[in-house]
Amino acid sequence: MGRPASWTPWALAVLAGVGQAVSIAAPWNGQALWWLQLLSMALLVALLERQPSGVRAGLLGWLFATCWLGATWWWLFISMHVYGGLAAPLAALSVLLLAAFLGSYYALACWVFWRLGRHTAWTGAVLFAAAWLLAELMRGVFFTGFPWGASGYAHVDGPLSELAPWVGVYGIGFVAAVLAALLALMASGRRAAWRGAMAAPVLLLAIVALPTLEAAQAGGRVSVALLQGNIPQDEKFEGGTGVPLALQWYGRELQQARAALVVAPETAIPLLPHALPEGYMAALADRFARGEQAALVGLPLGSFEQGYTNSVIGLRPDAPAYRFDKHHLVPFGEFIPPLFRWFTDLMNIPLGDFNRGGIGQASFEWQGQRFAPNICYEDLFGEELGARFADPAQSPTVFVNMSNIGWFGDTVAIDQHLHISRMRALEFARPVVRATNTGATAIIDHRGVVTHRLAPHTRGVLVGEVEGRQGLTPFARWVSAWGLAPLWAWGLMIVAAAALIRARSPRL
Repeated sequence: MGRPASWTPWALAVLAGVGQAVSIAAPWNGQALWWLQLLSMALLVALLERQPSGVRAGLLGWLFATCWLGATWWWLFISMHVYGGLAAPLAALSVLLLAAFLGSYYALACWVFWRLGRHTAWTGAVLFAAAWLLAELMRGVFFTGFPWGASGYAHVDGPLSELAPWVGVYGIGFVAAVLAALLALMASGRRAAWRGAMAAPVLLLAIVALPTLEAAQAGGRVSVALLQGNIPQDEKFEGGTGVPLALQWYGRELQQARAALVVAPETAIPLLPHALPEGYMAALADRFARGEQAALVGLPLGSFEQGYTNSVIGLRPDAPAYRFDKHHLVPFGEFIPPLFRWFTDLMNIPLGDFNRGGIGQASFEWQGQRFAPNICYEDLFGEELGARFADPAQSPTVFVNMSNIGWFGDTVAIDQHLHISRMRALEFARPVVRATNTGATAIIDHRGVVTHRLAPHTRGVLVGEVEGRQGLTPFARWVSAWGLAPLWAWGLMIVAAAALIRARSPRL
């Protein structure tokens, strides 16, 4: 047989990267495909093994990651071009450059694997996983972090989901990388790789068999009404169309709902308080000042002179108004990074420079539950949500995600975000209720199962019950105390050990 064409590894890297993106949420049904994630990563490792130099391995890893990331959140193009008004070529280039920049972390991981761990079977698989873990952490932390589509999210429905309450989504990504690397090395026919592959399921079963904390019921069930206004994004902040529609529809549904807790999504009320019609907020406050109902409502607070926040207010009888301010802001959409004012000026995005709220803000206490709001993509950052578990007596019993991803149209972004919330439910053994503008409005139980869901891009009210939970998972305990430091230490320790062994080994 002749040698494969020189372009073959690059084409396969593109194919594997796109496969990795599809595994997070398949475009045809929104489901996570854990087996596809393992196969696509195994193909990457097999390609790395066959490269003649570390530079080529790094470039292949960069191409894989750029295609994976770009194909995962290509819908950023919609927010910048369709709704932000940025020229299509510049919007497409922006998505590509972001994917290429973040892909450089994985290029480094692949170079490290080639230099230190290829051809070493079981230990090489662990080294690849450690380097991959560090790349995932860098993407999730540096430059405000954008970990959307991390490889662990493909396993929200797979056998590795059992690890979520122990090691979280990044730990799942590490184990998946070990298994994928072993799969690739097995294909090489090495006996050591086969021995390692036989040991991996035994280790995995041992971890899963450990006694997982079963969170106890906390205060029974609470009925919820989750509002999905489906206000068109191109009209949402327009004074003659979307604004009056939002004020009228959400105002009416908040007045008429009969559930114990009513939740309206992020910026459901799209105006700062001083710009609202006279008496609007007073009528809402009066509605929930008596009786046995409460509400969480998304709206901006503050003023252009003193600054404003992307916030949630809580209204309940016989108690002061509650307030939560979004902490983890979206670059360009909610704050302007240094030196990038020129870029945001090219887009038509209202309220583009918010102030930050603090980490670990108090929960909204109602009917024996502690409802912990987070806004939009804040639920990507499990380590930040984990700060709320530092005091077990005050830890949340229910997470409440309030989002507006109408910016991204009718795309797979809706299903991807739903899987993110499901992973948080698994990590903390907490139910998650989601109230969104266009989807996915849903109720997720503490096992990560979607029990109720509205069809996306419809206007309606999702009514159901949620059962709050209490008690701390192992993940909640360590992430609330140390954040992601244990994972950083684990990855760095493995890479450092491999480098030391390499340095002491005879040169090949």
